[in-house]
Amino acid sequence: MDVSTAGGAIVVREVTTADYPQWAPLWAGYNTFYERVLPDAVTQATWSRFFDPAEPVHALVAEQNGQLLGLVHYLFHRATATIEMSCYLADLFTNEAARGKGVGKRLIEAVYDRARRAGCSRVYWQTHETNAVAQVLYNRVADRSGFIVYRRQIQP
Repeated sequence: MDVSTAGGAIVVREVTTADYPQWAPLWAGYNTFYERVLPDAVTQATWSRFFDPAEPVHALVAEQNGQLLGLVHYLFHRATATIEMSCYLADLFTNEAARGKGVGKRLIEAVYDRARRAGCSRVYWQTHETNAVAQVLYNRVADRSGFIVYRRQIQP
């Protein structure tokens, strides 16, 4: 699919339940990019959280002519360093045809807007050190914090 503004406006909007058939392949592409395989139960739980008002997890999609081009997932949370809420941009992915066309930037800017409206004082995210292509965009739209992420899986 060719992505251009001449082919119709690119709209960034809240995800709807009707988007699942197009969201799922984008989500699968995101997970494949990061070489992770998630059980279907995780995908279904993630999807259902977007529509649960008790959950702080949200999703936006970029759409052109009825076709989803990309997704972004984010969540609001409290932090110890600020009074205001923070916004963590958890997942960002565009299909291959949309890359380099400004779709990722528009999705990030839409998260900035949602975070501002929610009273957040910052938006932050992480990417893998090998994701050099995305870092070109990230370096234009945000400041690199310099922090290194450590993690450990905890088994029940």
